[in-house]
Amino acid sequence: MKLEGKVLIAQGGGPTAVINQSLVGIILEARRYPQITKIYGALNGVSGIVDERFVDLTQETERNLEEIANTPSSALGSTRDKPDEAYCKQMFEVMRAHDIRYFFYIGGNDSSDTVRIVSEEAKKVGYDFRTMHIPKTIDNDLMGNDHTPGYGSAARFVTQCFMGANLDNRALKGVYIGVVMGRHAGFLTAASAMAQRFPDDGPHLIYLPERPFHMSQFLSDVKNVYDKYGRCVIAASEGVQDENGQPIMIKYANKVERDAYGNVQLSGSGILGDILATYIKNKFHIKRVRADTFGYLQRSFLGSVSDTDRAEAREVGEKAAQYAILHDMDGSITIQRVGDYAVDYRLTDIGQIAALTRCMPDAFINEEANHVTEAFRSYARPLLGSNMPIAGRLRAPMVKKLVR
Repeated sequence: MKLEGKVLIAQGGGPTAVINQSLVGIILEARRYPQITKIYGALNGVSGIVDERFVDLTQETERNLEEIANTPSSALGSTRDKPDEAYCKQMFEVMRAHDIRYFFYIGGNDSSDTVRIVSEEAKKVGYDFRTMHIPKTIDNDLMGNDHTPGYGSAARFVTQCFMGANLDNRALKGVYIGVVMGRHAGFLTAASAMAQRFPDDGPHLIYLPERPFHMSQFLSDVKNVYDKYGRCVIAASEGVQDENGQPIMIKYANKVERDAYGNVQLSGSGILGDILATYIKNKFHIKRVRADTFGYLQRSFLGSVSDTDRAEAREVGEKAAQYAILHDMDGSITIQRVGDYAVDYRLTDIGQIAALTRCMPDAFINEEANHVTEAFRSYARPLLGSNMPIAGRLRAPMVKKLVR
Protein backbone atom coordinates (compact mmCIF):
# COMPACT_ATOMS: atom_id res chain seq x y z
CA MET A 1 0.00 0.00 0.00
CA LYS A 2 1.34 3.41 -0.97
CA LEU A 3 2.00 5.87 1.87
CA GLU A 4 -0.47 8.76 1.54
CA GLY A 5 0.00 12.18 3.09
CA LYS A 6 1.80 15.50 2.91
CA VAL A 7 5.35 16.38 1.92
CA LEU A 8 7.39 18.84 4.00
CA ILE A 9 10.57 20.44 2.62
CA ALA A 10 13.09 22.58 4.51
CA GLN A 11 16.47 24.16 3.76
CA GLY A 12 19.24 24.48 6.35
CA GLY A 13 22.69 25.94 6.81
CA GLY A 14 24.48 28.32 4.47
CA PRO A 15 22.76 29.19 1.16
CA THR A 16 24.24 28.24 -2.19
CA ALA A 17 23.76 29.34 -5.79
CA VAL A 18 21.82 26.16 -6.70
CA ILE A 19 20.01 25.05 -3.53
CA ASN A 20 16.66 26.10 -5.02
CA GLN A 21 17.19 23.73 -7.94
CA SER A 22 16.96 20.88 -5.42
CA LEU A 23 13.87 22.43 -3.85
CA VAL A 24 12.08 22.69 -7.19
CA GLY A 25 13.25 19.24 -8.21
CA ILE A 26 11.50 17.77 -5.16
CA ILE A 27 8.31 19.80 -5.67
CA LEU A 28 7.82 19.00 -9.35
CA GLU A 29 8.66 15.33 -8.92
CA ALA A 30 6.39 14.97 -5.86
CA ARG A 31 3.47 16.45 -7.82
CA ARG A 32 3.53 13.44 -10.10
CA TYR A 33 2.37 11.03 -7.39
CA PRO A 34 -1.35 10.80 -6.49
CA GLN A 35 -0.65 9.74 -2.89
CA ILE A 36 0.82 13.18 -2.16
CA THR A 37 -2.01 15.33 -0.79
CA LYS A 38 -0.05 18.58 -0.20
CA ILE A 39 3.49 19.91 -0.47
CA TYR A 40 4.54 22.25 2.32
CA GLY A 41 7.68 24.31 2.79
CA ALA A 42 9.02 25.19 6.26
CA LEU A 43 10.24 28.77 6.59
CA ASN A 44 13.74 29.14 8.03
CA GLY A 45 14.58 25.50 8.31
CA VAL A 46 13.95 23.45 11.42
CA SER A 47 12.91 26.53 13.42
CA GLY A 48 10.00 26.94 11.00
CA ILE A 49 8.92 23.38 11.71
CA VAL A 50 8.85 23.86 15.48
CA ASP A 51 6.97 27.17 15.06
CA GLU A 52 4.61 25.70 12.40
CA ARG A 53 5.50 28.35 9.82
CA PHE A 54 4.59 26.49 6.65
CA VAL A 55 3.77 27.69 3.13
CA ASP A 56 1.65 25.62 0.74
CA LEU A 57 3.95 24.96 -2.22
CA THR A 58 1.21 22.97 -3.90
CA GLN A 59 -0.22 26.29 -5.07
CA GLU A 60 2.96 27.58 -6.71
CA THR A 61 2.90 27.87 -10.51
CA GLU A 62 5.48 25.94 -12.46
CA ARG A 63 6.68 29.12 -14.15
CA ASN A 64 7.40 30.80 -10.83
CA LEU A 65 9.08 27.68 -9.52
CA GLU A 66 11.45 27.70 -12.49
CA GLU A 67 12.37 31.32 -11.73
CA ILE A 68 13.02 30.36 -8.12
CA ALA A 69 15.14 27.40 -9.25
CA ASN A 70 17.47 29.77 -11.12
CA THR A 71 17.73 32.16 -8.18
CA PRO A 72 20.55 31.70 -5.64
CA SER A 73 20.11 31.48 -1.86
CA SER A 74 17.47 29.61 0.11
CA ALA A 75 13.97 30.51 -1.11
CA LEU A 76 12.42 29.10 2.07
CA GLY A 77 14.95 30.83 4.27
CA SER A 78 17.47 29.01 6.43
CA THR A 79 18.65 28.61 9.99
CA ARG A 80 21.76 27.88 12.03
CA ASP A 81 19.75 26.06 14.70
CA LYS A 82 21.48 22.80 15.59
CA PRO A 83 18.69 20.57 16.92
CA ASP A 84 19.31 18.14 19.75
CA GLU A 85 17.10 15.14 20.43
CA ALA A 86 14.50 17.16 22.37
CA TYR A 87 14.29 19.73 19.55
CA CYS A 88 13.80 16.95 16.98
CA LYS A 89 10.99 15.47 19.09
CA GLN A 90 9.18 18.83 18.91
CA MET A 91 9.65 18.84 15.14
CA PHE A 92 8.23 15.36 14.86
CA GLU A 93 5.18 16.25 16.97
CA VAL A 94 4.36 19.13 14.62
CA MET A 95 4.88 17.00 11.50
CA ARG A 96 2.69 14.25 12.88
CA ALA A 97 -0.09 16.75 13.70
CA HIS A 98 -0.05 17.96 10.07
CA ASP A 99 -0.01 14.41 8.70
CA ILE A 100 3.44 14.93 7.18
CA ARG A 101 4.52 11.57 5.76
CA TYR A 102 7.55 12.67 3.74
CA PHE A 103 10.26 14.95 5.10
CA PHE A 104 12.97 16.33 2.79
CA TYR A 105 15.80 18.37 4.31
CA ILE A 106 18.27 20.10 1.97
CA GLY A 107 21.48 20.80 3.84
CA GLY A 108 24.95 19.85 4.98
CA ASN A 109 26.48 17.93 7.85
CA ASP A 110 24.22 19.14 10.68
CA SER A 111 21.12 18.84 8.50
CA SER A 112 21.91 15.20 7.78
CA ASP A 113 22.15 14.50 11.50
CA THR A 114 18.76 16.16 12.04
CA VAL A 115 17.22 13.84 9.44
CA ARG A 116 18.74 10.86 11.24
CA ILE A 117 17.30 11.82 14.63
CA VAL A 118 13.82 12.60 13.26
CA SER A 119 13.76 9.28 11.40
CA GLU A 120 14.71 7.39 14.56
CA GLU A 121 12.00 9.18 16.54
CA ALA A 122 9.35 8.17 14.01
CA LYS A 123 10.46 4.55 14.21
CA LYS A 124 10.27 4.57 18.00
CA VAL A 125 6.55 5.41 17.96
CA GLY A 126 5.71 3.35 14.87
CA TYR A 127 4.75 6.33 12.70
CA ASP A 128 4.81 5.49 8.98
CA PHE A 129 7.15 8.19 7.74
CA ARG A 130 9.88 8.71 5.15
CA THR A 131 12.87 10.99 5.63
CA MET A 132 15.35 12.09 3.00
CA HIS A 133 18.51 14.22 3.19
CA ILE A 134 19.49 16.12 0.04
CA PRO A 135 23.18 17.22 -0.03
CA LYS A 136 24.14 20.88 -0.15
CA THR A 137 27.33 22.69 0.82
CA ILE A 138 29.89 24.92 -0.84
CA ASP A 139 32.50 23.36 1.48
CA ASN A 140 32.18 20.06 -0.43
CA ASP A 141 32.76 18.18 2.83
CA LEU A 142 29.90 15.67 2.99
CA MET A 143 30.98 12.07 3.41
CA GLY A 144 29.90 9.57 0.77
CA ASN A 145 29.84 12.16 -2.04
CA ASP A 146 32.30 12.75 -4.86
CA HIS A 147 31.15 16.37 -4.65
CA THR A 148 28.13 18.29 -3.39
CA PRO A 149 25.65 20.67 -5.04
CA GLY A 150 26.72 24.25 -4.42
CA TYR A 151 30.43 23.54 -4.56
CA GLY A 152 30.82 23.78 -8.33
CA SER A 153 29.30 27.26 -8.51
CA ALA A 154 31.23 28.55 -5.49
CA ALA A 155 34.42 27.06 -6.92
CA ARG A 156 33.70 28.78 -10.25
CA PHE A 157 33.34 32.09 -8.40
CA VAL A 158 36.61 31.58 -6.49
CA THR A 159 38.40 30.65 -9.71
CA GLN A 160 37.21 33.78 -11.48
CA CYS A 161 38.09 35.98 -8.49
CA PHE A 162 41.66 34.72 -8.54
CA MET A 163 41.82 35.20 -12.31
CA GLY A 164 41.03 38.85 -11.70
CA ALA A 165 43.32 39.15 -8.67
CA ASN A 166 46.18 37.66 -10.65
CA LEU A 167 45.67 40.12 -13.52
CA ASP A 168 45.61 43.04 -11.08
CA ASN A 169 48.71 41.79 -9.27
CA ARG A 170 50.57 41.30 -12.55
CA ALA A 171 49.85 44.89 -13.60
CA LEU A 172 50.81 46.43 -10.24
CA LYS A 173 53.22 44.02 -8.62
CA GLY A 174 53.12 43.17 -4.94
CA VAL A 175 51.65 40.50 -2.69
CA TYR A 176 47.95 39.62 -2.73
CA ILE A 177 46.23 37.32 -0.22
CA GLY A 178 42.72 35.97 -0.77
CA VAL A 179 41.11 34.27 2.26
CA VAL A 180 38.48 31.72 1.22
CA MET A 181 35.80 29.87 3.21
CA GLY A 182 36.63 26.44 4.62
CA ARG A 183 36.91 25.64 8.32
CA HIS A 184 38.03 21.99 8.08
CA ALA A 185 38.07 21.21 4.34
CA GLY A 186 40.11 23.04 1.73
CA PHE A 187 38.18 22.14 -1.43
CA LEU A 188 36.94 25.68 -2.06
CA THR A 189 40.31 27.33 -1.49
CA ALA A 190 41.92 24.71 -3.73
CA ALA A 191 39.62 25.80 -6.57
CA SER A 192 41.71 28.97 -6.83
CA ALA A 193 44.32 26.84 -8.64
CA MET A 194 41.97 26.62 -11.62
CA ALA A 195 42.72 30.31 -12.29
CA GLN A 196 46.21 29.45 -13.53
CA ARG A 197 46.75 29.39 -17.29
CA PHE A 198 50.37 30.49 -17.76
CA PRO A 199 53.31 29.16 -15.69
CA ASP A 200 53.72 32.41 -13.76
CA ASP A 201 50.01 32.90 -13.02
CA GLY A 202 48.72 33.04 -9.46
CA PRO A 203 47.80 31.76 -7.08
CA HIS A 204 51.42 30.86 -6.58
CA LEU A 205 50.76 29.52 -3.08
CA ILE A 206 47.71 27.73 -1.64
CA TYR A 207 47.27 26.87 2.06
CA LEU A 208 44.63 24.41 3.26
CA PRO A 209 43.32 23.23 6.68
CA GLU A 210 44.39 19.66 5.91
CA ARG A 211 48.08 20.53 6.40
CA PRO A 212 49.71 22.26 9.41
CA PHE A 213 50.48 25.91 8.77
CA HIS A 214 53.88 27.21 9.93
CA MET A 215 54.45 30.96 9.75
CA SER A 216 58.20 30.58 9.15
CA GLN A 217 57.65 28.24 6.20
CA PHE A 218 54.90 30.51 4.86
CA LEU A 219 57.25 33.51 4.88
CA SER A 220 59.97 31.43 3.20
CA ASP A 221 57.49 30.35 0.48
CA VAL A 222 56.44 33.95 -0.13
CA LYS A 223 60.08 35.10 -0.42
CA ASN A 224 60.91 32.36 -2.93
CA VAL A 225 57.95 33.27 -5.15
CA TYR A 226 58.53 37.02 -4.83
CA ASP A 227 62.21 36.65 -5.70
CA LYS A 228 61.27 34.60 -8.78
CA TYR A 229 58.38 36.68 -10.16
CA GLY A 230 58.60 40.02 -8.37
CA ARG A 231 55.09 39.39 -7.08
CA CYS A 232 53.05 36.75 -5.23
CA VAL A 233 49.37 35.73 -5.18
CA ILE A 234 48.25 33.61 -2.22
CA ALA A 235 45.05 31.65 -1.52
CA ALA A 236 44.52 30.77 2.14
CA SER A 237 41.67 28.84 3.68
CA GLU A 238 40.06 30.58 6.64
CA GLY A 239 40.56 27.38 8.64
CA VAL A 240 44.33 27.02 8.30
CA GLN A 241 45.68 25.65 11.58
CA ASP A 242 48.88 24.64 13.32
CA GLU A 243 50.06 21.09 14.02
CA ASN A 244 47.88 20.98 17.17
CA GLY A 245 44.70 21.85 15.29
CA GLN A 246 44.57 25.41 16.61
CA PRO A 247 43.34 27.93 14.00
CA ILE A 248 46.07 30.38 13.03
CA MET A 249 43.65 33.19 13.71
CA ILE A 250 43.55 32.26 17.42
CA LYS A 251 47.30 31.82 17.62
CA TYR A 252 48.19 35.23 16.25
CA ALA A 253 45.16 37.45 16.94
CA ASN A 254 44.68 39.40 20.16
CA LYS A 255 40.92 38.87 20.18
CA VAL A 256 38.55 36.54 18.30
CA GLU A 257 34.78 36.14 18.26
CA ARG A 258 32.93 32.87 18.81
CA ASP A 259 29.49 31.70 17.68
CA ALA A 260 26.71 30.15 19.79
CA TYR A 261 28.42 26.76 19.64
CA GLY A 262 31.82 28.03 20.76
CA ASN A 263 33.37 27.90 17.29
CA VAL A 264 35.77 30.67 16.36
CA GLN A 265 34.15 33.08 13.91
CA LEU A 266 36.32 32.57 10.85
CA SER A 267 34.00 34.08 8.22
CA GLY A 268 32.96 37.71 8.10
CA SER A 269 36.29 38.82 9.51
CA GLY A 270 39.44 40.10 7.86
CA ILE A 271 41.63 39.07 10.79
CA LEU A 272 43.50 36.21 9.12
CA GLY A 273 44.25 38.23 6.00
CA ASP A 274 45.48 41.15 8.12
CA ILE A 275 47.72 38.85 10.18
CA LEU A 276 49.37 37.32 7.13
CA ALA A 277 49.75 40.68 5.39
CA THR A 278 51.33 42.26 8.48
CA TYR A 279 53.89 39.47 8.84
CA ILE A 280 54.88 39.80 5.18
CA LYS A 281 55.22 43.59 5.42
CA ASN A 282 57.30 43.44 8.57
CA LYS A 283 59.56 40.66 7.34
CA PHE A 284 60.27 41.86 3.80
CA HIS A 285 59.31 45.55 3.81
CA ILE A 286 57.18 45.05 0.69
CA LYS A 287 55.02 48.15 0.33
CA ARG A 288 52.19 46.74 -1.78
CA VAL A 289 50.63 43.93 0.29
CA ARG A 290 46.87 43.51 0.15
CA ALA A 291 44.44 40.99 1.65
CA ASP A 292 40.77 40.26 0.88
CA THR A 293 38.35 38.01 2.74
CA PHE A 294 35.77 36.65 0.31
CA GLY A 295 33.09 35.99 2.96
CA TYR A 296 29.49 35.52 1.83
CA LEU A 297 30.16 36.61 -1.75
CA GLN A 298 31.15 33.09 -2.82
CA ARG A 299 27.90 31.45 -1.66
CA SER A 300 25.11 33.01 -3.71
CA PHE A 301 26.72 34.99 -6.52
CA LEU A 302 24.12 35.23 -9.28
CA GLY A 303 26.53 35.76 -12.17
CA SER A 304 28.75 32.74 -11.63
CA VAL A 305 26.65 29.58 -11.62
CA SER A 306 28.07 26.34 -12.99
CA ASP A 307 25.71 24.66 -15.45
CA THR A 308 26.99 21.29 -14.22
CA ASP A 309 26.18 22.28 -10.64
CA ARG A 310 22.76 23.58 -11.64
CA ALA A 311 21.75 20.36 -13.42
CA GLU A 312 23.00 18.06 -10.68
CA ALA A 313 21.30 20.06 -7.92
CA ARG A 314 17.98 19.64 -9.74
CA GLU A 315 18.52 15.92 -10.19
CA VAL A 316 19.39 15.19 -6.55
CA GLY A 317 16.04 16.74 -5.62
CA GLU A 318 14.22 14.62 -8.18
CA LYS A 319 16.02 11.45 -7.08
CA ALA A 320 15.22 12.15 -3.43
CA ALA A 321 11.51 12.34 -4.24
CA GLN A 322 11.68 9.15 -6.29
CA TYR A 323 13.44 7.15 -3.58
CA ALA A 324 11.08 8.35 -0.84
CA ILE A 325 7.72 8.33 -2.65
CA LEU A 326 8.13 5.80 -5.44
CA HIS A 327 10.47 3.35 -3.71
CA ASP A 328 9.35 3.94 -0.09
CA MET A 329 12.90 4.40 1.24
CA ASP A 330 14.83 6.65 3.66
CA GLY A 331 18.40 7.95 3.52
CA SER A 332 20.63 10.53 1.88
CA ILE A 333 21.17 11.06 -1.83
CA THR A 334 24.85 10.93 -2.73
CA ILE A 335 26.65 11.87 -5.94
CA GLN A 336 29.12 9.35 -7.35
CA ARG A 337 31.45 10.09 -10.27
CA VAL A 338 31.51 7.57 -13.10
CA GLY A 339 33.53 7.74 -16.31
CA ASP A 340 34.92 11.04 -17.49
CA TYR A 341 32.69 12.93 -16.82
CA ALA A 342 29.32 11.56 -15.60
CA VAL A 343 27.57 11.03 -12.28
CA ASP A 344 25.33 8.47 -10.65
CA TYR A 345 22.92 9.19 -7.79
CA ARG A 346 22.73 6.64 -5.01
CA LEU A 347 20.79 6.25 -1.80
CA THR A 348 23.14 6.04 1.19
CA ASP A 349 22.42 5.19 4.81
CA ILE A 350 22.18 8.46 6.73
CA GLY A 351 24.41 7.05 9.47
CA GLN A 352 27.36 7.08 7.07
CA ILE A 353 27.01 10.83 6.53
CA ALA A 354 25.40 12.44 9.59
CA ALA A 355 27.65 14.87 11.49
CA LEU A 356 30.80 13.66 9.69
CA THR A 357 33.29 15.76 7.70
CA ARG A 358 35.15 14.88 4.51
CA CYS A 359 38.50 16.53 3.86
CA MET A 360 40.76 16.92 0.83
CA PRO A 361 42.43 13.61 -0.13
CA ASP A 362 46.21 13.50 0.23
CA ALA A 363 46.52 12.97 -3.53
CA PHE A 364 45.09 16.48 -4.10
CA ILE A 365 47.76 18.31 -2.05
CA ASN A 366 51.39 18.76 -3.13
CA GLU A 367 54.32 17.53 -1.01
CA GLU A 368 55.30 21.03 0.07
CA ALA A 369 51.75 21.60 1.40
CA ASN A 370 51.55 24.95 -0.39
CA HIS A 371 49.60 24.07 -3.54
CA VAL A 372 47.47 21.39 -5.22
CA THR A 373 48.29 18.55 -7.62
CA GLU A 374 47.19 17.79 -11.15
CA ALA A 375 44.87 15.17 -9.66
CA PHE A 376 42.87 17.95 -8.03
CA ARG A 377 42.72 19.97 -11.25
CA SER A 378 41.32 16.93 -13.08
CA TYR A 379 38.78 16.47 -10.30
CA ALA A 380 37.61 20.09 -10.23
CA ARG A 381 37.64 20.94 -13.94
CA PRO A 382 34.21 19.48 -14.92
CA LEU A 383 32.54 20.84 -11.78
CA LEU A 384 33.18 24.47 -12.78
CA GLY A 385 30.87 24.07 -15.78
CA SER A 386 31.23 25.23 -19.36
CA ASN A 387 32.23 28.58 -20.88
CA MET A 388 34.81 29.53 -18.29
CA PRO A 389 36.39 32.90 -19.14
CA ILE A 390 39.96 33.02 -20.43
CA ALA A 391 42.52 35.65 -19.47
CA GLY A 392 44.64 36.60 -22.48
CA ARG A 393 48.10 38.13 -22.70
CA LEU A 394 49.90 40.39 -25.13
CA ARG A 395 52.45 38.42 -27.15
CA ALA A 396 54.05 41.26 -29.10
CA PRO A 397 57.88 41.31 -29.03
CA MET A 398 59.83 43.96 -27.18
CA VAL A 399 61.12 46.93 -29.21
CA LYS A 400 64.88 47.35 -29.21
CA LYS A 401 66.13 50.20 -26.96
CA LEU A 402 67.78 53.14 -28.71
CA VAL A 403 68.67 55.42 -25.76
CA ARG A 404 69.24 53.06 -22.79
